[in-house]
Amino acid sequence: MTIDQAVGLARKGEGPQRATLLELFLDLVFVAALALTSRTLALNLSWAGAFQTVVLLMAIWWVWSVTALATDLYHAQRPPIFVMTIWAMLGTILLAGTLPTAFSEHALVFAGAYVAIQVGRGIFLVAALRGRTVRLHASRFIFWFVVSAVPWLAGALVAGSARGLLWAAALAIDYGAAWLRYPTPRLGRVPLSQYRVAADHLAERYQQFFTLALGDLILLTTLTYAEHGATAGRTAALLVAFGTTVLLWQIYVHRAGALLQATIESSRDPGGFVRSAPNTHLIMVAGVVVASAGFEVVIAHPAERATPWLAAIMVGGPALFLVGRARFEYEVFSRVSPSRLVALLVLIVTGPALMLAPALVAGLAATLVLLGVAIADGIRARGGPPEQPAPSL
Repeated sequence: MTIDQAVGLARKGEGPQRATLLELFLDLVFVAALALTSRTLALNLSWAGAFQTVVLLMAIWWVWSVTALATDLYHAQRPPIFVMTIWAMLGTILLAGTLPTAFSEHALVFAGAYVAIQVGRGIFLVAALRGRTVRLHASRFIFWFVVSAVPWLAGALVAGSARGLLWAAALAIDYGAAWLRYPTPRLGRVPLSQYRVAADHLAERYQQFFTLALGDLILLTTLTYAEHGATAGRTAALLVAFGTTVLLWQIYVHRAGALLQATIESSRDPGGFVRSAPNTHLIMVAGVVVASAGFEVVIAHPAERATPWLAAIMVGGPALFLVGRARFEYEVFSRVSPSRLVALLVLIVTGPALMLAPALVAGLAATLVLLGVAIADGIRARGGPPEQPAPSL
């Protein structure tokens, strides 16, 4: 037993744990972050807006994902981990507050907050932990986040497309290092056994964050409805948005979503899910964020003709979600339901036609496609025994 285990800081082989109130408290700041990300896209429907939204969302997601991993590897109720989590919350508030202007006048605040969260977390853990073995994990994080800090901060100091390219490179370093298990000179990679500690707890945390993203959809559509006034068209658009929220939740939890923890327990490589789950859920969360931006525009202007970009995000949001959900299904059952693929094809085919329709019709069309997937799921499950997980990992 390490000294850290003796004082109750590090977790190792202690069985599953439930999400703590502190972790749920942490999630509150990401409500604002997701809402502002969706709103940033809604206000800038263009190639530049789409690219910037991807960068911002990936940065926000990585702050949450790494913090969720840290609160699993160490006992979140202990004072040092509590302080570390509050540090991440404070940085995320600064991060979220600068999202609408992250690519303009507040770039340095945005990049500085991101770097401070990621590097500061590692430094704090190294200082709080005792014992060389458990310090190695935090040391690897420090090394790679310092490496990615260079393009993050450099991007904040330049203007134009160079900023986006540098920040994209920084994200590639962050995500790539995690996928490779943080290979660090003289320290090696993170042991696979460390990921196994996190697997069961992170299953619950990813489910919670996806639910949080759906909360963003409800929040933004309700605020938009309140801001623009209740008309028949806006009321209809709000009802369609609510229906979409329910369908996204139903499709997510159907079988694969409900069996995530059981899948991890039966997997040959539980740690593999810890490395793949962030990417899978990021795609699904991105779909919800895009759908939220689309419905914000639809509720504000339900009768106006859908622009090409509005039509694109109205089908793109559900399409992104279904792509992520298909990958999720493959991870759990080693197969993909045909209804997912058919729905994706329908969205692609109908997308151009939606440019000729009012915005409300574009939103309704995407919702009907999701309804078809949910109905297909129900028909396939009716009368049959509960399907057992057959993980691909």
